[in-house]
Amino acid sequence: MKLTIERSTLLSALGHVQNVVERRNTIPILSNVLMTAADGLLAFTATDLDLAILERAPVSIGQGGATTTPAHTLYDIVRKLPEGAQVELALTKDQSRLTLTAGRSSFTLPVLPREDFPMMPDDDLPHRFKVSAEDLRRLVDKTRFAISTEETRYYLNGIYLHAAKSNGIAMLRAVATDGHRLAQVESPLPEGAAGMPGVIIPRKAIAELRRLIDQADGAIEVSLSDTRIRFGFGNTVLTSKLIDGTFPDYQRVIPTDNDKVLEVDRKRFKDAVDRVSTISTEKSRSIKLSLGHDKLQLSANSPDSGSASEELDVTFPGDTIEIGFNSRYLMDIADQVDGDVAALAFSDAVSPTVIRDLADERALYVLMPMRV
Repeated sequence: MKLTIERSTLLSALGHVQNVVERRNTIPILSNVLMTAADGLLAFTATDLDLAILERAPVSIGQGGATTTPAHTLYDIVRKLPEGAQVELALTKDQSRLTLTAGRSSFTLPVLPREDFPMMPDDDLPHRFKVSAEDLRRLVDKTRFAISTEETRYYLNGIYLHAAKSNGIAMLRAVATDGHRLAQVESPLPEGAAGMPGVIIPRKAIAELRRLIDQADGAIEVSLSDTRIRFGFGNTVLTSKLIDGTFPDYQRVIPTDNDKVLEVDRKRFKDAVDRVSTISTEKSRSIKLSLGHDKLQLSANSPDSGSASEELDVTFPGDTIEIGFNSRYLMDIADQVDGDVAALAFSDAVSPTVIRDLADERALYVLMPMRV
């Protein structure tokens, strides 16, 4: 194998694939990136056995071939090369080393046989549809904050993507919950997605998907089965195993009869929560909301830090209610509200609260209260 590639092209491709490679690996080949040169393209493949990424970049090929070399080392070298550099990659005659040359810089890297590199199957994905980058970005951004990090409930460690009906309209719905809060966001169901199974996309795959969406143009191709999902971005393909578990019946925890509705300026509310929570204890981050007629008082008390309170003018015609929340969770949800006004619907001080963005009827959030 011998080829020449422009430094920025190589850096961009390696920047995508090296994110998938774990820094610490007990299996040496998983620390490597597979590079395959053929037909004027250099294909980069990386995997951790659960997630795989393939990226193709144009190159000038002197001799085709394939090899694997440490992904992070190669990325760090290319990152430190001067802009505009032409990078030459070549295998030694005995194919025991990979040489990298750029100007007066020269590096020799170890390789492992390409035959040892594990490949994730890319066939047998019967459900296929296209979704716009904007819609997919919205589904991911407005739900991923609620993904659970608790490994014992592994089925909550991702986003549940499925087809659903909303007021009789077919929608593509994303849901995430950690048991304390829930995010549900919808977009119109793409053509071809009606028969898709409900799938749980793992947290790491969501993180890599989100990085790729920012560089996507036009529609993203989605292919999936009961066990795997693949996202196509032109020259980049991300494939992930799905979480093998059953997502809970989340609709059972979404209240339908919360009749005490508070409407508040989103930014003023978030800023006030942020200020008052400075006093709350680091462990609980608790804050109390005291609601009366068109008035909201936020307060926090801590044996060590003192107390804080702030009053806001709001729209609230309901009866007096006092309810406590985790302030961090409140601010996380407020960050997802794009409109100027957030609506919080309460039942009582111990039942889940529903939070909506008045500018986006296809987004809904549920937050469990806490004792304060």
